[in-house]
Amino acid sequence: MHAPVNMRASVSPSPSSSLPLLAVVGLTTPAGRADINEWGRLRALQHAGASERGMRLAIQLAGGFVAAVLSLHDVHPAVLSSWIAALLASLWLLTKKASHAARTGAQPVPLPSALLNAAVWAVPILVTPLLLGQMLALKLWFVIAVLMTASGLLLPAAPLAALAFIIVTGLSSVAGFAMARAFDMTAISLAFTAVIAFGTAENARRFLSARIAEAGRDENQEVVSLLLREFEDNKADWLWQTDMNRRVRTASPRFAFALGRHAADTEGLPFVQLVSGSAWETGRFPPSLHELAERLKHRAPFSNLLVRVNIDEEWRWWELSGTPRFDTSGAFEGFRGVGSDVTEARESSERIAWMARYDTLTGLPNRTMLTDALAEALADVERWKTRCAFLMIDLDRFKAVNDTLGHHIGDQLLARVAERLKDLLSETELCGRLGGDEFAIVMRDVRDDAQVRAVAEKVIARLSQPYEVDRHTLYVGASVGSSVGPRDGQSVEALMRNADLALYRSKGKGGNGHFTYEPALHVQAEERRQLEFALRQALDNNEMFLNFQPVVAANEENVVAFEALLRWNSRDHGLIPPDRFIPVAEETRLIVPIGEWVLREACLEALNWPDHIRVAVNVSGEQLLAPDFGDTLVSVLSETGLSPHRLELEVTESIFLRDAVQAQATLEQAMALGCRIALDDFGTGYSALGYLRQLRFSTIKVDRSFVRGVSDGSVESLAIIRAVVAMAESLELSTTAEGVETQRDLDMIRALGCRNVQGFLFGRPMSASDARSLFHTQQTQQA
Repeated sequence: MHAPVNMRASVSPSPSSSLPLLAVVGLTTPAGRADINEWGRLRALQHAGASERGMRLAIQLAGGFVAAVLSLHDVHPAVLSSWIAALLASLWLLTKKASHAARTGAQPVPLPSALLNAAVWAVPILVTPLLLGQMLALKLWFVIAVLMTASGLLLPAAPLAALAFIIVTGLSSVAGFAMARAFDMTAISLAFTAVIAFGTAENARRFLSARIAEAGRDENQEVVSLLLREFEDNKADWLWQTDMNRRVRTASPRFAFALGRHAADTEGLPFVQLVSGSAWETGRFPPSLHELAERLKHRAPFSNLLVRVNIDEEWRWWELSGTPRFDTSGAFEGFRGVGSDVTEARESSERIAWMARYDTLTGLPNRTMLTDALAEALADVERWKTRCAFLMIDLDRFKAVNDTLGHHIGDQLLARVAERLKDLLSETELCGRLGGDEFAIVMRDVRDDAQVRAVAEKVIARLSQPYEVDRHTLYVGASVGSSVGPRDGQSVEALMRNADLALYRSKGKGGNGHFTYEPALHVQAEERRQLEFALRQALDNNEMFLNFQPVVAANEENVVAFEALLRWNSRDHGLIPPDRFIPVAEETRLIVPIGEWVLREACLEALNWPDHIRVAVNVSGEQLLAPDFGDTLVSVLSETGLSPHRLELEVTESIFLRDAVQAQATLEQAMALGCRIALDDFGTGYSALGYLRQLRFSTIKVDRSFVRGVSDGSVESLAIIRAVVAMAESLELSTTAEGVETQRDLDMIRALGCRNVQGFLFGRPMSASDARSLFHTQQTQQA
């Protein structure tokens, strides 16, 4: 089998006239890289046919023998012998060069060797008409004419060599006869040479075209064989065939295996009956089987038709292709086609489609499906002039469950929440999970706000009931924010955004409540966005500064420390209270670089105070849980030169809810450096009594709410402060009472045993210069 050829563009295998003549004979080769590759294949085909070196040699030897016999009486033996020797030498060289060219991939017959051989034959025909007479010249011309014809007809694989022989010998004969003034033979020789040369070129082109067609046919046969072998090796596919009555005919073994039957048991049975199972008796076919039956009935071809079939009482999916067959007279003979079982692929695609629209943990619709449902609800609003609503639900205290009991319990809790939500909703309401602990409800055909409020209150009440999960009794609440379309938005994005704003307000009010969207919420959100943008540039613009509030010994009433308090005077918004910008900094984690700046500035300012005065710095949970907080603390103390025992870090109890292990490790690292640790706002949140035992806190700060409670006569506040002081004394901790504003407050705090106090009675937060002046005044009074 010859090498396959795939000629493109101008090098097309058919018709033969499209092959460039000069390229076929080897005088040129197209310059393009692709063309060179294709013509390399053409040369290979020429080489494959250029093995007739024995025929060429035989023709030349026979011609030389005839020419020698004809010239024996007219040519001197020595001259004749020399010519014969030259002929044999040229033939030897020609054969040797042709063999070498076949091995190296060059021209089948090199042109120099062909020209040398032609020159040997050109000499006698050139000189004979002039020197030896017309009769001998005619005899030699006849011999050469036979050789020229034989070369053109019998050696098409080497067209360049054949044309070289024809042109050289033909023109030599023309020249010889012209010199002898035999003009009739001159014209005959010229015409004969032209005809033979043209015929040789065309013969070479037809020869190569035939080889290309042969190679293409062999290649096609090889491809077909390969495809058939590949189809036979593919166990998932099989062939099927029916007769003109749509009954199975000559069932293949794999087709019978797919049907769960023996091949003999399928012969002659209706194809639809075999694949419909018990549905054949009832006539209740799936729609896809109906379509198959219709195609077979109307003799319509089909391709990749997905059909639900029943095999051994099991429903499966087949992909079928079929083509009607007709005989030479046009009579219908039946169907023939291929099929494959695609049940697993179909189930996988259905599973993927389900996962794309449903939440895998809860089984509820996901964000994509909720968005589509809300879009449909808005379309109904436009069509029927009704209203719809979107409710966003966020679980309260869910993070504490995840942090304390693990995500496994948290996931089970989310599944229980989903079950309760599904039980609450009606047919016009769709509930889904947005992600995390956020859920949402799409309500269609809403009558009024009271209907939305009723659903929200029902959700809050049901989700706030206790859950029993893996022997744990869990309590979580729910915050709900709602928006009503088209009043609160005429697009999906607007309704979802506005419901989120309402939810944010509900969470800000303490949770476990429902708020509906109001335009003022959008204004507040825009203000917060602007505040965040300004906060990101506050440090670079030197807008931050520190105030310092003194901490005084309760009995001696002398300053023992200052608490550094962050303040922000924005260029665009003016002086902004800490309770407005600190939560924004916490949420955006801008508190980390801001907190580092506060720590460094506070330590630098403390160097201006007496050595026994400490500085207290509030550290947020975001700072404390940052992996490089310890390195930051070491860097600040090293750069400022402040003694570590003069720095007190104030932390709140909430840090132990997020990552107790990391928080404890970071605090222990700070204490190892010599820093003091104060527990701020004690008693207002998460109980950290266990960590009071594990960590060596230096100070417990009693929240100002308890001090106000004692001042107002609250028995509970009085009992809490007494308990805190007693516990601190037993643990050898210092106590600081915040919010001491009057002499009466101070007297009560002294009586309860608190060591230090902090409040407006001894000084409001002041500038750094005012704080330094306190020591100057104190020194003056002492002097």
